[in-house]
Amino acid sequence: MNRIESAFANKPIFMPYFPLGYPDLETSIDVIEALAKNGADLIEVGLSFSDPLADGPVIQQATQVALEHGITVKKSLAAVAELRKRGVTIPFILMGYFNPMLAYGLEKFVHDAHEAGADGFIIPDLPLEEAGEFQTLVGDMPLIQMLAPTSPNERMESIARNAKGIYLSCLGYWCDGCAYCHF
Repeated sequence: MNRIESAFANKPIFMPYFPLGYPDLETSIDVIEALAKNGADLIEVGLSFSDPLADGPVIQQATQVALEHGITVKKSLAAVAELRKRGVTIPFILMGYFNPMLAYGLEKFVHDAHEAGADGFIIPDLPLEEAGEFQTLVGDMPLIQMLAPTSPNERMESIARNAKGIYLSCLGYWCDGCAYCHF
């Protein structure tokens, strides 16, 4: 059983999101470590991007601050490795947009993410129909597919049929105004 499967064995779980580099790199590492040591079962680790269209205004602002402070994919992966060195063992799901991964080099990104200690990926702008190359590269590491409450049944079935994980975007309870739900 991998770390993600182990985390979901104890239901319900606490799975916060936090962007690396916000408000600065060291503080974000400390926050993620504190979350892990104080009850988080799994953490969505945010990778910043200059055009985060699927995110709401709160996450857009946080990632903009991180970018202004110099966060990069390379620094983000080094931060994940630092968290592992600090003894954080819960699963890390890297959540970010495809363009920075593509610019980094997909094969190198997947290799470096694995070496750093990442456990899986959520890529909001990588639809199932275009995910083949990335899915091949990640092998057994899950590429968690996105679904929205507005997804047609046929699409939900198609995604669920091959998924190693499904991310159901918010249902409006704590909505930040993302592009998926349109609440």
